[in-house]
Amino acid sequence: MTGRIILSVALGIIIGIFVFPQAAEAYMGIMIDIGLCLLLFFVGIDIGKQGNILKKIKKMGFKVLLVPLMVAIGSISGAILGGLLLGLPINEAGAIGAGFGWYSLSAIELSKHSAELGALAFITNISREVIALISIPFIAKYIGRLEAIAPAGATAMDTTLPVISRSTDGNIAVIAFITGVALSSLVPILVPTLMIILK
Repeated sequence: MTGRIILSVALGIIIGIFVFPQAAEAYMGIMIDIGLCLLLFFVGIDIGKQGNILKKIKKMGFKVLLVPLMVAIGSISGAILGGLLLGLPINEAGAIGAGFGWYSLSAIELSKHSAELGALAFITNISREVIALISIPFIAKYIGRLEAIAPAGATAMDTTLPVISRSTDGNIAVIAFITGVALSSLVPILVPTLMIILK
């Protein structure tokens, strides 16, 4: 998965330099919006396919939403702290942290502000996913099974879910899926909002 992502970015850079017509640059924002809408549409389909997930959520109650809430607070706070150490504006650092590992969406949204910010969001969030894939089994074994959800962020509903499921159990996997759905739903709201309110 990571190899394909890096290959796609490299291919995009090459096409942008050598193939993409200069006249089409004016329509880049529209193309990004269409791509973003398609991405969210397919995420919605993925959520809708999980028919039995709603019964399990109802059984667990609203306290299950504390996990994504704590992951969101920790991710944004950590990103702001890291941003301060690196000299990044608070709004940009917070918005990058609000990507919660969803590298494609956060990078697309933040690239509307600047290419550098979009690239930083992409690198930060793809790094989070890679670190999550490596660290989840160790966190589940040595720290706690519920804590193993945190590094995954938004990817807990898709790419890192098999690792979480294998490292923990079925109940934790359901909580991980709910966490991923909740965080994925917050990304398109929080990323642009934090760019404005923390400015």
